[in-house]
Amino acid sequence: MNSTNDPRRREKVVRYKALGQANGGAGEDLMPDYMNILGMIFSMCGLMMKLKWCAWFALYCSCISFANSKINDDAKQVLSSFMLSVSAVVMSYLQNPAPMTPPWAS
Repeated sequence: MNSTNDPRRREKVVRYKALGQANGGAGEDLMPDYMNILGMIFSMCGLMMKLKWCAWFALYCSCISFANSKINDDAKQVLSSFMLSVSAVVMSYLQNPAPMTPPWAS
C-alpha cells in the first residue's frame, strides 16, 4: 500500500493524556481523601459524644472513601478509617442498645 494514498492525517492525531497529567496534576480527585477525613471526624464524634447518627455517617463516609480510593492509595489509612467507624457504631450500640432517634426528632 502506498503511503500517499493513506486518508489518515497524521498531523491531526492527538495523544491521550490522563486527567491528572493534562494540567500538571491539578485535576486529581480529592474526594476519597475528604471522605476519609470526614469519616475519622464523625467516628471520633460518635465515640466521644455517643451520637449514633455520627457513627453511621462515619461508616457511610468510610465506605465512599474505600470505594473511590485508587490502587496506589495508602491502604492502611483507608482500612484504619473504616475500622474506626465500625468500632464507633459498635461502641455506640454497646453503650446504649436503644434504637437510634434522628437528631431532628428529639
